[in-house]
Amino acid sequence: MSSIKDFLTTDHRACDEVFANMELAASKDGLAASRALYEEFANATEHHFQMEERVMFPEFETKTGMVQGPTQMMRHEHQQLRSLMKQLGESIDNDNKDKFFGLTETIMIMLQQHNMKEEQMLYNMAQQHLAADADRIIDMMESMIVE
Repeated sequence: MSSIKDFLTTDHRACDEVFANMELAASKDGLAASRALYEEFANATEHHFQMEERVMFPEFETKTGMVQGPTQMMRHEHQQLRSLMKQLGESIDNDNKDKFFGLTETIMIMLQQHNMKEEQMLYNMAQQHLAADADRIIDMMESMIVE
């Protein structure tokens, strides 16, 4: 049997790695060089958010009845991060290094805090309540197409 926590935590690490590579490319070779990695990071992160918002969160809320709790806070943080990621793309378009590196610092701190809350609290709760359905839920997340 698979673990929802392990699956989503592994996906966090994959997104983190692309983010680090994007930052490195920008610092070494300029913002234009980071564009493809930015797109990869933004797409991977959006895919992760949607796996949670369209599959795991609703499954968790249905099973537990908790709709005003941790999933609502995570959705709110996803929206904040989406806005910051959009601004990050604009900073690349405008070749604004100061804005780019200011945003990467903010995004990195927010993502670290966000991921820690999910990994230490929400994913454990989800695993506890959804363990019997974990394989089905992970299959749904893996096969999901980002809208």
